[in-house]
Amino acid sequence: MKREQFSSSLGFVLAAAGSAVGIGNLVAFPVMASKNGGAAFLIMYAFFVFFICLPVMLAEMSLGRHTRQNPLGAYTEIGQNRAWRTVGWMSVITPFMIGVFYLVITVWIFGYLAKSVMGQLNELAAPDSFGVFINSNELFIYMAVVIGLTFLILQGGVKQGIEKASRILMPMLFIMLIALVIYVMTLDNAMLGVKFFLIPEFDKLTGKVLNGALAQAFFSLSLAMGILITYGSYIQKNNNIVHAGKMVAGLSVLVACCSGLLILPAVFSFNPDIQLSELSESSIGMIFMFLPKIFLALQADIGYFGASFIASFFFLLVFFAALTSLVSIIEVPVCSLMDGKGVSRRAALYTLGGAMIVLSVISALSFGRVELFSNLLSYGGLDKSFFDVVYDIFYETILPLNGFLLCLFVIYRWKKHNLDAEISQGNSTFAGSVLQKYVNFSLGTFIPLILAVIFVNTVSTIFFGKNLLF
Repeated sequence: MKREQFSSSLGFVLAAAGSAVGIGNLVAFPVMASKNGGAAFLIMYAFFVFFICLPVMLAEMSLGRHTRQNPLGAYTEIGQNRAWRTVGWMSVITPFMIGVFYLVITVWIFGYLAKSVMGQLNELAAPDSFGVFINSNELFIYMAVVIGLTFLILQGGVKQGIEKASRILMPMLFIMLIALVIYVMTLDNAMLGVKFFLIPEFDKLTGKVLNGALAQAFFSLSLAMGILITYGSYIQKNNNIVHAGKMVAGLSVLVACCSGLLILPAVFSFNPDIQLSELSESSIGMIFMFLPKIFLALQADIGYFGASFIASFFFLLVFFAALTSLVSIIEVPVCSLMDGKGVSRRAALYTLGGAMIVLSVISALSFGRVELFSNLLSYGGLDKSFFDVVYDIFYETILPLNGFLLCLFVIYRWKKHNLDAEISQGNSTFAGSVLQKYVNFSLGTFIPLILAVIFVNTVSTIFFGKNLLF
């Protein structure tokens, strides 16, 4: 079958940005930044995005475009041995399993969007609302809708599905985000939130905080998930990879900054005396347990209908971010099955979709409804549900390992000169530039070292309850 392609570099940038701009960028990042140095954290985050993550992005995109393959095919074609083929399998299985729990979170967001549209803010703001909702039968109705939308986009293929959806959803996401920021800035005490977010406190940048900023940068850009290798295989040969990578990185930083100007002012307008320690750095805690209270409080100024509209607007924004990320995640195993077995996109979607739906249902039932799934394992001194196990193993642990192996593969197996030659296609100024020297040096030295340290410390912390660094 002829390889599908994005119609332009912009199509790729919007699709890649869709995978990068996710729930964590929009909700968890602002609180993390405000607690850990404000603008100082934001500066370090931007530094890590461009000086640590960008070289990895360029490596993934180049590998995909050169081989015209999914991660498994790329590692197999160049690696030429069983060990690298195993790494390729890891790069396909990881996004598939991440898609399992990410689908569940996307369903929760869609459910809250639906309830906001129906004017059920009182119910959403109740203390036990989230726990009741995630164990309700209506959850599976919302799951069917989300699965249908995701299938519809992926069924359209690269140009008519992923790219077309990204060209519609991403501009809408940016417009909605800016509109909400402008609105929130008009609220009383909003400037208190801006102060906490934008005033730098460099004395708070401890080793633990820097590690958190690096992890946020690495994960928020969808690195080591196989997404950029897969999307890279759809890039035209004359497209400028460096320019596209910088655009995706810049958009990710821009969204993180705008989200800080949205979430923190909204929080302080709700309660100007609130202590930052009261806020959860968890996206789930903020979206489903705290922010509905803020929306409900808005009814005193703009009425219940107005508050419901703002809540619906916000949850639609987050849903777009989650949906574009979910589509990107699922495309990796879909592309791998299509390439490896020569099956049609529809057949790949039905096969993988069926397996993912089963696992997602199990994940959704692991919050108290089914004891076996709710208390599946115990490690690190804690009882873990099926949802927790999938998150800990595939998102927290294997991603930095995949990133470490990717750096070694590109520099020491594929070789630097092949990487340089691929990036130089569409960018005649790359060869001999400072960026070329930096990319080669960083990917072969300190970036894999950093990722190896993160991997080892993550394993020790999560599975043995011992943080080796802090």
